[in-house]
Amino acid sequence: MLRLAVAKGRTADAVVNLFEKAGIVFTDYAHTRKLLMRDKDKQIELILVKPIDTPIYVESGAADCGIAGLDILKENEADIYPLMRLDASKCEMILAVKEGDDITDKRFLTVATKYPRITQEYFDKQNKEVKIIHLSGALELAPILNMADAIVDIRQTGKTLKENGLIAIEEFMDISACFIANKVSLKTRYAEIKTLMDKLTGGGAE
Repeated sequence: MLRLAVAKGRTADAVVNLFEKAGIVFTDYAHTRKLLMRDKDKQIELILVKPIDTPIYVESGAADCGIAGLDILKENEADIYPLMRLDASKCEMILAVKEGDDITDKRFLTVATKYPRITQEYFDKQNKEVKIIHLSGALELAPILNMADAIVDIRQTGKTLKENGLIAIEEFMDISACFIANKVSLKTRYAEIKTLMDKLTGGGAE
């Protein structure tokens, strides 16, 4: 069986729905807390992992291929092959501040984020000096408590930003789920991986 690592949560929900459109059904997905399951035809073994760990499972060979958000792949920079983007789990990477704040003329910024690599790269392109505070969650608190001038995060609906008095002042990266492969598996199991990709393309890949 082809072993596929998928980021738990919103990505896995979207991917399982996408698989169903492609005729690949994981019957147990909605009825169990198992982290490893097989599709009904016993052709694919699905591994549910933490989003940030998905590329690591693929790079190490524990999984032949995987599906993770572009944000995770950009931040992790694992030694894998990115093969295609999927029409699933779409959102944007944004820069946000407290409503009413203006950071345009600030020469030095303090920015809170879960994505320090992406954030540094973004501000390097702006030629802006920045101090990055790496937080694992609740980024909206950083500007509210005056820990940071701004945050860099992903946005799906914008509801959390609005409820906490923040506004996005720039969108700088479109995010979606990406299909990736282990470099060895792509050579040794190319036909199986290609078949899966073809099915996903029919089910809504880009």
